[in-house]
Parts: sequence; structure tokens; C-alpha cells
Amino acid sequence: MTDTIGGAGDVIMGTRGSGRVRTAVLWQALRRTVDELASTRPGGLEVIDAGGGTGGLAVPLASLGHKVTVVDASPDALAALERRAAEAGVAVASVQGDAGDLLDLIGPGRADLVLCHSVLEYTDDPAAVMAALAGTVRPGGAVSVLVAGRLAAAVHRALTGHFDQARRALTDPAGRWGERDPVPLRFTRQTLTELAEGAGLRVAELQGVRIFADLVPGALLDGEAEAVQSLIELETAASVHPVLRDLATQLHLLARK
Repeated sequence: MTDTIGGAGDVIMGTRGSGRVRTAVLWQALRRTVDELASTRPGGLEVIDAGGGTGGLAVPLASLGHKVTVVDASPDALAALERRAAEAGVAVASVQGDAGDLLDLIGPGRADLVLCHSVLEYTDDPAAVMAALAGTVRPGGAVSVLVAGRLAAAVHRALTGHFDQARRALTDPAGRWGERDPVPLRFTRQTLTELAEGAGLRVAELQGVRIFADLVPGALLDGEAEAVQSLIELETAASVHPVLRDLATQLHLLARK
């Protein structure tokens, strides 16, 4: 299973070097969790992907024989999901709705694994959504949450010469660099941990995703297999570094119930 999900992730995310690097750490963490959970459920996992959109995660997980349901508010995204699943020859269920309504849409304690990636930043009440994720997963299951990192916004704005915006990103309670910032809310390890623990979850892993990948020009990687692999190894090592992971573009939380 390990090699299969890794390969599926590479196919879904693209074969260009920069794309592989940006998603490698996330797929490695998901692979470990899926393998662990599946070892006790040989019939396959019940997976809920809240805000899963067009199925970038759902389709490769379904290809491994897991039962996956995507919950998303966008009918267009769900239509694209259906086409994507059909092209891959797998079945993925879909439910139109918001992540905060998971308990009503799915029911309590239904899933072995709940995914919620790049969603909390855009919700009015992240604590309520986290509580819904925790309520939907059954005891012994896992919750995977991916959010925008606050410190990375300051670093990236500074590197493009927007020093005032970088300073604002550091001091703004939501981590926003200005009125035109498209991301309503960013997180630190502390705020993300507090959300999970407040929902009754135990943090198992908290990694940084895309620490160096968003800073290295793609031209240095495309067509350079050795450079891609070296940068993936660097990203993997840095993802759990006590300082560097705070600088990641995204923070990835794996929590258990």
C-alpha cells in the first residue's frame, strides 16, 4: 500500500519536479496514517474529505479500495470530482454542504479518517469546524488538517520587497498582510494545536509543508530528478524541525481521537 499511495499522489499532483516537492511531505504523512489505520480494518477505511473539492486526495485514496466521501459546498467542484473519479475508474461518494455541518451530513463517529485541507482559513468559526471533524471521526481514528502558516506569509512578502506588508502579517491577529490578502486567517503551531485539543483531539504529528519548496525556483527542479529528490529529503527533514517548520507555507496536523 505504501508505494501505491505515493505513486497515486505523484500522478494526481503532477509530474513536474516543483509539484512533487510541494506535496511530498503531506503524502508521506497521510501514507503512514492510512497504512496504520488500514492494518486494523482489512475491508478498507471510511474516509471523509471535508472541502475535498475535485478529489485530489479522494480519488487516489479510493483507488486503494477505501470508501471515500467528499463533502464540499461547490456543486461545480463535485461535478469535476465525479468526472475525475470516473476517469480513474473508482467510486467516490459526494455530499454538498459545509465542513461545519459534517455531523448533520455524515453523522457522529462514522469515519476512520477525516481530511480537512485548506478549509479552516476560510471558515467563520474554525473551532466549530474542528469540533465537527472530531465528532465525525470514530474513537481510534485520525483527523488530518492542513492550514496556511502565519510566519511564511511575512517571509514571502518580505522576499518580494513588500516590507510593510510583511510586518503587518507578523502583527495582525489573523496573520493577514493587508486588505487585498486573499487568505482570511493563518495559523501558528500553537493556535492550531489549541484548536485540536479544544475539540478533544490528541495531536500526533504537526509538520511544516512547503518550507523551501516555495522559495526555490521551479526551473532548478524541472527535469532534474536528483535535485528533486534532494529537495524532498530536505523538506522531509525540515518538516519536523522545531524552528524551520514554523516557516512553512502550510502546517499539517494529524490528530487522533
